[in-house]
Order: sequence, then C-alpha cells, then structure tokens
Amino acid sequence: MAQAQVAFDPLSTRKTVSAAAKSRAAHAFTAAFLLLWAAASPAIPEYLAPAPWSVAVRMADFVIDPRLAGHALTTLAHVGAALGAAFIVGLVLAMVPYLAPVMGFTIDKRVSPFLNAFSGLGWAMLAVLWFGVTHLSVIFAVAAILLPFSLIGLREGLIVADRELLEMARSFTRKRGKHLMRVVLPALAPFMMAALRTGFGTAWKVVLVVELIGGNSGFGFVLNLARQQFDSTTLFAVIGLIVAFVYCAERFVFAPLQRRVQRHYGAV
Repeated sequence: MAQAQVAFDPLSTRKTVSAAAKSRAAHAFTAAFLLLWAAASPAIPEYLAPAPWSVAVRMADFVIDPRLAGHALTTLAHVGAALGAAFIVGLVLAMVPYLAPVMGFTIDKRVSPFLNAFSGLGWAMLAVLWFGVTHLSVIFAVAAILLPFSLIGLREGLIVADRELLEMARSFTRKRGKHLMRVVLPALAPFMMAALRTGFGTAWKVVLVVELIGGNSGFGFVLNLARQQFDSTTLFAVIGLIVAFVYCAERFVFAPLQRRVQRHYGAV
C-alpha cells in the first residue's frame, strides 16, 4: 500500500520571535561589533582604523566646536533644500500628464529616462561650471540627482490611482483644481511619503561627493581636508554622525509619519 507523502513546510517549524527578543539581538550585535573594534584597534595603525573612543570624541567635537558644527549644519541645509526642490519639481512634472494628457509620452519616454540615466558626477561637474564653488552648486547637483526618484515614484502613484474615485470626482465637478486638491493629492499621499523617505536616504549618500567636488563647506569639504591630512578619525566621525542622524530621522520622524499616512490613505 502506498504511503501518503506529507509535504514539509519549513515555515511551520519557525517559532514566533517577540519584538523584544529581536531588539536584544540587534543590540547584542552592535555591542559585539564595538567590542571587536575596540579589541582590534591597538593592533591596527590609527590612520587605517582609529579606536572607537577616539571617533566618539571627534563626533562630540562636531557638536561642541562651533566651526565643525557649522559644517554639519551646512550639509543638513544642503540636504533639506535639495530634497525639497527635487520633490516639488518631481511633483510638478508628474502632474503634467494629468493636467495635459498629450504630454504623458514626453514625460514618461523622454524626460524621465533622461533624468534617470544622467550621471550624478556629471551634474556635479556642470553645477561647478555654471554656478562655481557655491552652496547653489551643491543644492542644484543633489536636487538633480534626487529628481528621478521623486518623479518616477509620484508618476507611478498617479498611474495606479483609483480610477473609479477619479471618475466619481469628475461626476461632481469638472474643475481640475478641486480634483487636484481633494482627490488626486490625497491619493498620492503615500507615494509622496515614500518619495521623501527614499530621497532623504539617497541625499546623504550623494551630498558628500557633491560637496567634495563643488562645495566650500560641509561634511564633504571636511572629508576632503581629512583625506589630505590622513585624518581617518575625522573621516570615521563624519560617517558615524551621518549614520546616526539618518537612523534617528528614519526611526523617529519618517517611520511614524509613514504609519500615519498608511492609516489614513492605505499602504503604499
């Protein structure tokens, strides 16, 4: 007699892990990494990998020393201005096909691919050529690099928007301004949040390179000086500050906002 074969489901053997256990595991991993770094630092030349306490002291200098704090605030201003500019321009470009359907092919098949394919380094070089080594050069280059992220995300949001909801709005009024403010923009809210969240993380990845090429202040400028002086402590401190800031912004600002938007408008 043939025996019945029972399929093995590996997922059924997994135990439910509590959030507290996951948090303890993450903290234990971080502590183990820091202990390993501290134990290995005496055997490694400081210019290759400085000790963690040296990096911590230098990170504190960026808060205490007004000159270093000014560089940190400059980079923060660059990121904020570039992110805002990229979001606004991306939203306007994404709305063009909705307001003028004849332009849909141009935005989707010409503008978006061009912006997505253009080199970030190319934008930085052009910014220096056009505006010189100024704050405007950094903001322009970073905004141009972030623009396709906003445009593509918001454009997809319009494409997948609830057609029945839009038709219902048209049945009540033909005024596109009311459609835009009361239906289209609320429907895009989750995609706006996702575009800002993605753009914020990406901005910190590119702003250092742009400031190094076309900036006269900011974290990128500090890193350029540290590279010339083989000051790896400052290099590690800047990287640590960026990681800490992005992590805190993601956890305490963007994640709560994302949950709030999802509750009101649905998940992305």
